[in-house]
Parts: sequence; C-alpha cells; structure tokens
Amino acid sequence: MFEHISQRLQRTLSMMRGVVRVDEASLGEALRDLRMALLEADVNFGVVKDFLAVVGERAQGQEVLDSLSPGQQVVKIVHEEMVKLLGGARVSLRLEGATPHVVMLVGLQGAGKTTTAAKLGHRLRCSGHSPLLASVDVHRPAAREQLAQMATSASLQAFEGDGDDPVDLARQAVEAARLNGRDVVVLDTAGRLHLDGTMMDEAAALVEALNPGDVVYVADSLAGQDAVNTVSVFGGRLPLTGTVLTKLDGDARGGVAMSIVAVTGLPILYVGVGERFEDLEPFHPDRIASRILGMGDILTLIEKAQDAVDVEKTADMEKRLREATFTFEDFREQMRQMNKIGSISKLFEMLPMGRGIDSKVLAPAEDDMRRFSAIIDSMTAEERCHPQTIDGSRRRRIAKGSGTRVQDVNQLLKQFNTARKLMRKLGRQRGNPLDMMRSAGFGP
Repeated sequence: MFEHISQRLQRTLSMMRGVVRVDEASLGEALRDLRMALLEADVNFGVVKDFLAVVGERAQGQEVLDSLSPGQQVVKIVHEEMVKLLGGARVSLRLEGATPHVVMLVGLQGAGKTTTAAKLGHRLRCSGHSPLLASVDVHRPAAREQLAQMATSASLQAFEGDGDDPVDLARQAVEAARLNGRDVVVLDTAGRLHLDGTMMDEAAALVEALNPGDVVYVADSLAGQDAVNTVSVFGGRLPLTGTVLTKLDGDARGGVAMSIVAVTGLPILYVGVGERFEDLEPFHPDRIASRILGMGDILTLIEKAQDAVDVEKTADMEKRLREATFTFEDFREQMRQMNKIGSISKLFEMLPMGRGIDSKVLAPAEDDMRRFSAIIDSMTAEERCHPQTIDGSRRRRIAKGSGTRVQDVNQLLKQFNTARKLMRKLGRQRGNPLDMMRSAGFGP
C-alpha cells in the first residue's frame, strides 16, 4: 500500500536530506515535487493546498534556519504535518457504558462491510472481548448466510434471527447478546450500489432504535475521492464516529487515507490490508506517515510478531535446532508462524527504507517458501519426522502430490540435511535459529 506516493515522496525528500542550506529555490522545487506526488496519489486538491502551505511556512521559519541540518529539519516538518493530516493520534472504538456495546457498520455495497464485520469480530475476541456478529441486511441475497459462514470460519458466534425487518432483527441480536453474555454486537447493515433515500432512512432508523456507541463507515479505498464524498453524505444523516478503509493493500496511491480525515473530520479506526481475518490493522497516523516516508514501522512489525509467534514452540524449536533433532514438522510449524506475520515483501515495507528493496529480489525467496511448504504438506507424518526414509519412489509421489518437480524435492532435502549438519557443528553455540536456517539456504 502507498507504493506510488511513497516512492515519489522518498525521492524528493532524499534530496532534501543532504541540503545544508534551504533557500527559496530548493524549497520551491521540493514543494512542487510534493504537490505532484500528492495529486498523482489522488489526494484531495484542497487538502494538498493546505498541507503544502503549512509545510512551506514552517520550512521558511526559524526552526529550519537555526537547525544544524536544515534539510533533515524539512523532512521532519513533512513527517509531522503528514501525521496531522492522517489524524494525529490513534483513535479506538469507544466500547463504553453498559453492555452489550453496539458497533454499527454502514457503507455502500461492495465496500467489504461483511468481511470487515468478521475481521473486527476476530480482533475484538483477540483483545479480550466476546463479540456477537449480526447481519440485518435483508436486501442482498444470502447476506446473512455469508456472515454466518465467515463467523464459523473465524470461530465466532453469529446471530441468526427470524423476520425481514432490520430494526426488529437488530433488537433481537442485542437481546441475544445480553442473554448470552456477549459484550459487543458487530452489526452488518445493508448497502446499496449507490446512495439512495431508502438506505439512509433504514440506517437512521437503526441508529434511533439502538443508539450504538460506534457508527463506522466502511470505505473502499480503491474508490478514490468518490469514497471521501460518500462518507460526507453519510455523515450528514448519521452520527458517524469513524471509518474503516478496506482493500488498502491493493491501493498503491493512498489518496483516500490522506484525504478522508481532513475532509470529513472522522478518524480512521482500522485498515484492511489482506484477505485473512488477521489482516485488519489499527490505524496509527504516526506509523503510517513513517511507512510512507520510508522510515519504517518497527512497532507494528513487533506487534505482529508478538501476536503470531508462539514463544514456547519457538523455544522448543531452538532447542531442537541446537541438538540437531529438528524435523520437517518443526520446519512446517516455523513457516506457519512466519506466514501469520505476513509475506516477506510486506515485512520489508515495515523496515526503515525497506521499500528501496526491489520486490523482484524477494520474489524467488517467497516462491521457494511456498514451494517448500507444499512439498512438506505432501509428506506423510512419518516422512516429516524421519526424512531419511524418503527414497526415490517417495520423492516422486511427494513431487506429484505437491505439484512440483522431483528436483524441487531433492533441493529441499539437500538444504534440510545441510542445515542439520550445520547444527551439529554449531552444537551449543548461541545464535538465532532463523539465521542458522538462512545460512543453510532457507529464506532470503
């Protein structure tokens, strides 16, 4: 996400970092480049104008003139103003007062409300809540069944009521949550392909009947400035408390994220960055600004690792590595934990200047990991625990079952045996298990 604007801004600001004296000409050139980068990223014109006016005023002030590194100070100003543009500080769901709390999702059809409801339920459960998912979309065919299926996949509870009246269904869901000790109701409402009075009236009736603590607009980031305009229309009828941006992983420009707060005044609560239930991230303006400007996002990377990595299993694997007794079963578990954090390219995006690494360089490593995972999955439990039993006929069967070649199976077995020999040599020496495996040829 933000790939286009990030590359443009980084090129411009990299030139400013080395400037020892910020004069009118160099500042003007930098501001022109910033303007083009923001407009090409589909950021609202008025937002761009105000943003550059503030940056220009601050860059010509004493805070830059008195700085030991004026170029670096300009970069700092751009970062600080971008944080303000994105909302300033992290804003969470309210979830206050008597339970169950009602979080009502609204928006146009196709924006991803139902998927967001399931992702939000998953996140709430992971943070200690007991959510109930409920759909009151009586217009779209099988909408309620879709949410129920997603809830089952995410090991969440979904309310399945009777009737075709959205307000009555919503009341039933709140009562069911109260009786079953659920403290949050995530309400998935109906959407339309375009704005219409009936949809607004229905949503307004739900708000009046339930008085939800949060009314969240779900916006499709790929819709560009149309999404920003639609939020404004919804905000005129409903007491919106925030927004969720979906499909941000497919939006290389990022104009919606950089416009929606300034235009509507609503904070961005979460962003959808993938298809998995785990791919709903809290929106931190300072971290996003740092990621856009190539400064990395180490805090989010650490949080992802803490959520994904099983400390006990990792410690046990490290012991097996040192004793050279680890198996393909251990290797498969390690890859599963790594996949929970994200792809290699996504992880590099969170490292300082990680975007400077060409994705083509990382592609072979990601291909190898996917291929190795398929090969290991095609092994029997005995073969994973006792790799020495894999003879020629078994290799052909594994290759056929994984959709790979016998040469690929041979490559994996060779690297695996090399890694085990390396472990024997290292013995009790200290080191990171992943670094050890990498030196044996696994990973990038």
